[in-house]
Amino acid sequence: MRDRLLESPVIHCDETRVQVLKEPGRDPTSQFWMWVQASGPPDRKVVLFDYTSSRAQEVPLRLLESYRGYVMTDDYAGYNALALQPGVERLACMAHARRKFVDAQKVQPKGKTGRADIALTMINKLYGIERELKDVSDEQRFMNRQEKSLPILAQLKSWLERYIEAGCLPIDNNRAERAIEPFVIGRKAWLFSDTPKGATASAQIYSLVETAKVNGQEPYTWLRHVLERMPHAQSVADYEALLPWNCSSEMPR
Repeated sequence: MRDRLLESPVIHCDETRVQVLKEPGRDPTSQFWMWVQASGPPDRKVVLFDYTSSRAQEVPLRLLESYRGYVMTDDYAGYNALALQPGVERLACMAHARRKFVDAQKVQPKGKTGRADIALTMINKLYGIERELKDVSDEQRFMNRQEKSLPILAQLKSWLERYIEAGCLPIDNNRAERAIEPFVIGRKAWLFSDTPKGATASAQIYSLVETAKVNGQEPYTWLRHVLERMPHAQSVADYEALLPWNCSSEMPR
């Protein structure tokens, strides 16, 4: 799954807090981190979770070591070192940019129109164009963005211009935020992991289950299918055949 992730031209990244009680040398109340990376074309989507005791920039460097392509993130500085790697281009999330203008709009004098309204109007137009292009090819999306989005985008700051370079590039990081949401919801129920090994196991289980779901597989059925056949796998091709986008024809319905 990680091999397929690293082959994608675009990877979405996000991270969220997780409490682990028995991390060696750390207080049980310390905050640790669950990272998510999501990528892949519609027929081969991958969602990977990774547990770490650190939020330092070394983590994304390790998780995406040797990756070459676009990385969509929020504005967390921990991704800065990754963005400096040769062949890596960092994308700015329009949804996060929009939230700043929404915050500014809230403190405007009541009944008054300000710069935040102007910016939000332009950003909303960009999202309207993206909705129209949701189901078209990357080539068609690229051409339409050049024709319709570029004139609007030219009115915003230059650091927002990155996503129009290719049709496969996303306008925001909502894919990673959707991918990490099941973990965040689950955390409200189970609250913490007991040990680092438990947190790592959670990352692995979430990776398998969420990747199955985004590829249209029922997780229990797919995991049973994989676990029954994995003892007989003897080659890379055997393991590839068990990935959720490769085994639907063999699985019972």
